[in-house]
Amino acid sequence: MGLLLLVLPGLAPAQVLTDPAAQQTVQRVLDNIYSMEFTQADEQIRQIRARYPQHPIGPILLATKLELQFVPIHENPAAKAQFIQAVGQGLDLSKRLLDRNDKDPEGIFFALTAHSYLAALYNNQNETIKAVGESRKSYGYLKDGFRLMDKNPDFYFTTGLYNYYVERYPIDHPVVRPFMVFFDDGDMALGLKQMEIAAKRALFMRAGANYYLAHVLLKHETQPGRAVVFTKYLADKYPNNPLFGMINAEALLLAGRYAEARPYVQRLKQMSNRQLLPLAVYTFDGILAEQADRDDKEAASAYQAALRQPVNAAYTKEYQAMAYAGLARIAARSNNQQTAKLYYKKALAVAQYKSLIREARGK
Repeated sequence: MGLLLLVLPGLAPAQVLTDPAAQQTVQRVLDNIYSMEFTQADEQIRQIRARYPQHPIGPILLATKLELQFVPIHENPAAKAQFIQAVGQGLDLSKRLLDRNDKDPEGIFFALTAHSYLAALYNNQNETIKAVGESRKSYGYLKDGFRLMDKNPDFYFTTGLYNYYVERYPIDHPVVRPFMVFFDDGDMALGLKQMEIAAKRALFMRAGANYYLAHVLLKHETQPGRAVVFTKYLADKYPNNPLFGMINAEALLLAGRYAEARPYVQRLKQMSNRQLLPLAVYTFDGILAEQADRDDKEAASAYQAALRQPVNAAYTKEYQAMAYAGLARIAARSNNQQTAKLYYKKALAVAQYKSLIREARGK
């Protein structure tokens, strides 16, 4: 490795995300990943791994690609195995960077990213103990990132997410309050501001920052109009991405911007992901029929069709709740209060969005 650094001083392992040429290369890879251009991304990742063999950027980019290419990846055993292997390689290389310098910003960032990827995977598989274990392993790196935002703007995302959720989570789950004494205090307003900075300035986490900030604004803050700023950026920049397309159509619909939402819903119908999209598309069709077209018969048909589709807990469960709520509203307008209560009860069983929970509870 010493010989490599003498020959290629600009390619030192800890300088990838601060080298302008490398930044452009990484951005091109990420753009291809989020554009669902996986063949091009594969070739670029191979080149990066050949050029930076001792840096975690290559394996972590591969894991990022696999997660989106095979979404939901936890339902694909072969892809999941490749994902876990890539994350493990990225984590090992991150630790090597930290063995040389325990304050290395990129070593910290990619170790945090690796543990976060595994925590999300295990959470989606309902393996709570494993997910918590990975989260605990990431906490030290997360705290290190608090002081590194000026060196790597990607840390604005991880720091902002922490500042928001360390305060929000015990509000939603009071049973955990006694355990929160072990965590540094957060600040939800500051967390939102930090995530917004990441949405504009981050490199590796820019798309993720836009996506998760929009999710927070939809789920917790009930600010769909504000969320559209971030979802529309993603959907317009990456028009073939089903996750970005879904959250953008959702935000526009919840903001009451039905005319703007229609072409995005139509675009989703042209995409090929049969595991996630049918439930979302039928639900969105139902909302358009109900709220924009005032056609309860057509809306009820779409909502019922949505409820016959497979549900993915990580990505489409809330759309199931929206379909139940839509049927409840239609029943209420038909003066069928018992049916409305039944559908709202079903919505409450799966809903997580604050606005939907308030509606179902009649508050």
